[in-house]
Amino acid sequence: MFTGIIETTGAVQSIRKEGGNVHFTIKSPISAELKVDQSVAHNGVCLTVVALGPGSHTVTAIEETLKRSNLGALKAGSEINLERAMKADSRLDGHMVQGHVDATATCTAVDEQDGSWYYRFRYQPTEEHLLVDKGSVAVNGVSLTVVEPVDDVFSVAIIPYTYEHTNFKDIKPGDTVNLEFDIIGKYIARYAKLYSEQRQGL
Repeated sequence: MFTGIIETTGAVQSIRKEGGNVHFTIKSPISAELKVDQSVAHNGVCLTVVALGPGSHTVTAIEETLKRSNLGALKAGSEINLERAMKADSRLDGHMVQGHVDATATCTAVDEQDGSWYYRFRYQPTEEHLLVDKGSVAVNGVSLTVVEPVDDVFSVAIIPYTYEHTNFKDIKPGDTVNLEFDIIGKYIARYAKLYSEQRQGL
């Protein structure tokens, strides 16, 4: 379980393919503190540390993860958001984030306004993946508040601290980001669907 509050960013050192899997070696300020088998969110994707190196760690993404996220587009030198799993006694400063990417979205616009940035994204809505104004969404693992969702478009506001300490500063129109929808909203949507199906069966 994660909070969506990014600890730091890392840089992709190398990428190695093995069958349908891809091994990413990441150099970061927290790599030396990690342990093999530890879970770390990479751009919001929960991955297991499989090896350690001097100031670096390696994680493996399976084919399904690569299809459902933007990890397959990473290159050597790409900056990636990192967050270690939440401790049981930690404050939940963001929202409950599982590290399971639901979908991707495409950035359609970036507007700077009075020292902050508004990012607009387009995604494919479904019955289970819904957004509400002022609700929560994780974008590349960052816990954010949804702004004015309309049909298949929504925006988020990025303050200077988040801009400088995540890879949002590198996101530009046309780029793909990872989305994880609020787990509470997903449960409610699932319950509503099952309830509707039961009513139709009466």
